[in-house]
Amino acid sequence: MLEDAKAVKNRIRTAHRQRRATMTPRQLEAAGAALARHGSAWAGSLTGGAPATVCVYFGVGVEPPTLPLISTLHHNGHRVLLPVCEPGRELAWVFWDPDAGLEQSRFAPILEPRGERHGPDVAATAAALFIPATAVDVTGNRIGQGGGYYDKFLGHLATAGKNIPLAAVIYDEELLPAGQIPEEEFDRPVPAILAPSGFRSLAGG
Repeated sequence: MLEDAKAVKNRIRTAHRQRRATMTPRQLEAAGAALARHGSAWAGSLTGGAPATVCVYFGVGVEPPTLPLISTLHHNGHRVLLPVCEPGRELAWVFWDPDAGLEQSRFAPILEPRGERHGPDVAATAAALFIPATAVDVTGNRIGQGGGYYDKFLGHLATAGKNIPLAAVIYDEELLPAGQIPEEEFDRPVPAILAPSGFRSLAGG
């Protein structure tokens, strides 16, 4: 019997999380520095070096470390929006302040910023968007964390006619050949990935 799409995604997600769990602190530190370098360069290329709003997220545990990227973007003058999980798989957004701190989400195993919450209309003004993933294939099919928050948020942007440049953040080993990730009706493909080796546009982008 063939696996259904959800089972395939869960299998890939579990395998990649297990591999991530073997990473050393030195490997995580190196990955974070590389993501900051390449991600800030890409954001800067989109804005011509001018300050802008950029949506990121706070990677926890052995996820690709995004705090160096967040800090670099902030240092470069950008306003950084971080997500907050709300009921109904909706995302609110908070402008990051390095002094405001983070707290555990009520709805997901992530850390979220403290501060005033804004709706998707504010995030829709962003010049760039970095989103989490556990795997992406070269045609842009993405496996997220399993909560569906970003698929819903990207759906809101599409409905509003907003086409924000975006990249899914992964490790290099998590970019897969075409056909390995099944596509479901609610999925939103991504046009690019950011990995420690650099930024890469995808065939489906």
